[in-house]
This record gives sequence, C-alpha cells and structure tokens, in this order.
Amino acid sequence: MQMRKLGSLEVSLIGLGCNNFGRRCDEGQTRAVVEAALEAGINFFDTSDSYGGTLSEQYLGKALGARRDEVVIATKFSSPIDDDPTHRGASPAWIVQAVEGSLRRLGTDRIDLYQQHFPDAEVPIEATLEALDRLVREGKVREIGCSNFSGQQIDQAASVAAEKGWTPFVSAQNQLNVLHRQPLDDVVPACARHGLGFLPYFPLASGLLTGKYSRGKPPPEGTRLAGMPEERASRLLSERNFARVEALTKFAESRGHTILELAIAWLAAQPTMASVIAGATRPEQVKANAKAVDWALTAEDLAEIDRLLE
Repeated sequence: MQMRKLGSLEVSLIGLGCNNFGRRCDEGQTRAVVEAALEAGINFFDTSDSYGGTLSEQYLGKALGARRDEVVIATKFSSPIDDDPTHRGASPAWIVQAVEGSLRRLGTDRIDLYQQHFPDAEVPIEATLEALDRLVREGKVREIGCSNFSGQQIDQAASVAAEKGWTPFVSAQNQLNVLHRQPLDDVVPACARHGLGFLPYFPLASGLLTGKYSRGKPPPEGTRLAGMPEERASRLLSERNFARVEALTKFAESRGHTILELAIAWLAAQPTMASVIAGATRPEQVKANAKAVDWALTAEDLAEIDRLLE
C-alpha cells in the first residue's frame, strides 16, 4: 500500500471510513472489517464521535486493541452526539469535554488527527484553534484538521494559526468523487496554498460508482441509498448520473478495470490527495478498495475521463 504524508503523520493512500460502525455494522462485523483493513496494509482509520451515536469510536477502539500503535486514528468533534445542545459545536468548553470522551471510547492516550467536523458560525475560528493548539501541546492530539470547510474558511484558519503561532490544520475532509467535483475549484487549491492534505469522503458516491444500482430500478435492500431519504437518493440516481456512470464503466472495462477501481484511481491522481476515505461493511469491500490504488491513471486517461463527464 502506498503511503502519503499528512503533517507529521504517514497514512495509507486508502483509509477506512468508520461511519458504518455502530449503525450498519455491529461489534463483530466491525472487528472483521478492521482486521481486513490491517491485512490489506491500511493504517488510517477515520471516525467521529457522532458516528453510530458514539458507538463507532467504541467499536473501533476494541477492534484495534493491542494493535493501536500500528495505526493512525482520525476522529472528529462538533457534530451533535446526543440531544444535549451543549454536546456539539466548536467552542473551547465543548472541545475539552469532547476530546476526553473520544480518548475514553477509543481506549487510547492520544488522537493522531483531530478534525472539526463542520464549521461553527457561532464560535470564532481563533477560539477553536487556540483550544486545539492547547490539546496538541498537552500531547492529547498530534495533528488537527477540518472537514466541510470552504476554501475561504481554510485560508482564514491558516492565516490565524500563522499569525498566532498556533498548530495549523494539516488536512481538509470534504465530499469529492468523480461525479461531485466542486472541491477541485476552491478547497483543493486552498489545500495546495497552505500545505494541507485532502481527505475525500463518499469516494464511491454512496455506491453509485460500484455498479450496484440500475437505471429505473429501486436501490437494492440493505444498500446505502435504500436507507436514504427518497429525494436525496433520486438526486444521485438521476438520468444524467447513470449516463455518466455507463460511460465511465465502458472506459474502465476497456482497460481491464472496474468502475470502482476507476473512481479510486481518479481520486488518487488529484492534487494534494493524502488518503481516500472509503467506508465498508464487509471485508471483501475493504480488499477491493485497497486493490484499486494499484491502477495509476495517465494524463491521457484523466483528460479522457474529463471529456466523458462533460
């Protein structure tokens, strides 16, 4: 497995997204998926205190057990974790509580990458960064990152950290895939300006880029889109998207690959890419995701993919 730098961390080019743990995966299934990831050479595990109502962190910590020191754990704060309105956001008061909860659930003494899950319009970025810098100085957190920030918000955070001499964000995590490419216009250039590594989530467009959905048919039982609100699912399963998926599938197959391999190889070829965060509910999905980075797309391939998507 290829490794890439993320601040002082070294992460596998495929990461394991843990948002299914505690929701679509029980403790036993989580263990099987984590073991498959370790076996495939994946060392980067991305979770959040809000996934599975805090169960994702618990299940991940237990599944890693004595192998904790072999991996890089990323988690997040600021999304609501329960009905208490004070248990969310990016205030210094909540950050102090949130990090202790995550450390306890993960069964570890430090978080390798601690990410702000969403911007918080009610808390100045200065207050958040000062609190995060304190966690780094205390040794509870090694690096910090942001998620769902705009390019402008990344610029602002970088400027504040530089001015105050505080720990800067080393990563940005946003939705990016071959069908949803907006971050290439503002977020990825901001990452390039400030030396952040990019972490794409939903790399397979909720399964649309795996070939498991068919035009004119409802999403199969048990798939991610089957459990999604109908309006959101139908936006993804649009005629335009199916036409693009069919064109990409033909392109991949003509080169002896699957559309899943194309989706991940395309991300791996984008600027500032650190690790592709791919979720999984079964060990065989982890293996397929890990194998996909073996395909290195050429400049001609990338140009042809752009042309197919126009």
